[in-house]
Amino acid sequence: MTTHSPYAAADDLRPQFAGSVLAPEDSGYDAARAIFNAMVDRRPAVIAQCTGVEDVRAALAFADRRGLEVAVRGGGHSVAGASLTEGGLVVDLRRMRSVTVDPHARTAVVEGGATWADFDRACQPHGLGTTGGRVSSTGVAGLTLGGGSGWFERKFGLASDSLLSVDLVTADGVEVRASEDEHPDLFWALHGGGGNFGVATRLTFRLHPLPVTTLGLLLWEAERGLEVATAYRDLVEGGVTEDLGGAVVYLTGPPEDFVPTELHGKRLAVCVAVYAGTAAELRDVLAPIFAQRPDGVLLTEMPYCDIQCALDDPPGVRNYWSDAHLAGLPDEAVRRFAEQGMAMPVPTPSQSLLVPWGGAVAAGARDWPQPHRGAAWVVHPFGLWEDPADDAYGISWVKNTVAAMRPYATGAVYLNFIGNEGMDRVIAGYGRENYAKLAAVKLEYDPRNVFHLHHNIHPAAATAGPRS
Repeated sequence: MTTHSPYAAADDLRPQFAGSVLAPEDSGYDAARAIFNAMVDRRPAVIAQCTGVEDVRAALAFADRRGLEVAVRGGGHSVAGASLTEGGLVVDLRRMRSVTVDPHARTAVVEGGATWADFDRACQPHGLGTTGGRVSSTGVAGLTLGGGSGWFERKFGLASDSLLSVDLVTADGVEVRASEDEHPDLFWALHGGGGNFGVATRLTFRLHPLPVTTLGLLLWEAERGLEVATAYRDLVEGGVTEDLGGAVVYLTGPPEDFVPTELHGKRLAVCVAVYAGTAAELRDVLAPIFAQRPDGVLLTEMPYCDIQCALDDPPGVRNYWSDAHLAGLPDEAVRRFAEQGMAMPVPTPSQSLLVPWGGAVAAGARDWPQPHRGAAWVVHPFGLWEDPADDAYGISWVKNTVAAMRPYATGAVYLNFIGNEGMDRVIAGYGRENYAKLAAVKLEYDPRNVFHLHHNIHPAAATAGPRS
């Protein structure tokens, strides 16, 4: 007898599917539905672990026939939980993660389920790379389609600036390639519009030479944070080379050899430096920061792929993030950042980042739908903790940090850095004019708003809400 329960749907999908199909009663289901943010706990009816484009098409067609909400999972790092659905179908791309590098053309072709660890390790033997995330387990597709902030953004621009093409499967199962010459309207929208338009199954990137890279971590007791952040601001605004990427970060001292034992588990202020060059060159570049007499130093040349995973955040903890883009960083703004850093919950994996923009971020803006790119600085409070009893304090700390920076904020926002903060913040991620253009592209490629779990762009700004 045929059942219409959505939780029996997996049996109907399996015969037409090359990959694995998981239902709630299956072994491996709970592990497969776990995402980076433990605050999001949803139970999809079906997890479709795709092995190729035909699986993606079959999963989308099945979801349409059954009326199931669709989530798309790559790295699973969306703080808003866009890669998981309650009672719907997850298009799980993690079995589609190949990376093919052409060192002569300096390009990489990446499947939609690849992470930055996959990407960077494929590029490393050739001395090539591009701007990726600051965490190696982040999905390439999700980060890039949302814009793509990372350590080398001042040198190479955002990850999306190196994007040459995207192969996409629409909700109706149509395969589309978007590039400068093919579907340029969609290609424009994919530079920040995220997962609103379809399932990205393949992305092609332009690569850049990165033969030598150096990681620098200079740390102080958190009480020194104000003077450290001020010195860092002065260094960057004095015209430091764009070969330097990094941030001033408040974090909990890890039990590493370069961290003095008495600072393990304590709140620290850290200058993170990621440099396209040698350790000796970086030491010279950071001379004004070394003049602040750090309590601990790690300065070492290492492969870019290892730098990218050196500061990985733990999965499976509770996450709440937000973002403030700043037009400038006067002394009072630095003071407020430091004050909020001193309120960061410890000992937790939480971090509060002060990140310089400018350089190639601003120069590569063109007409992409990302008005935030004119910001000089970004403050990113990144709340992570384990105990649900700490939710109230952790969330309030993040909100208080953004509120403290508001007098200096541009009003724009990088949507990859925030969770669900309302429609006004989504529109602020694009600006009203760009949002209207994105809505028109959405109407063409996803008129039924099937892909609505990302920071949603409604088709043609329609008043109807997402399909339930």
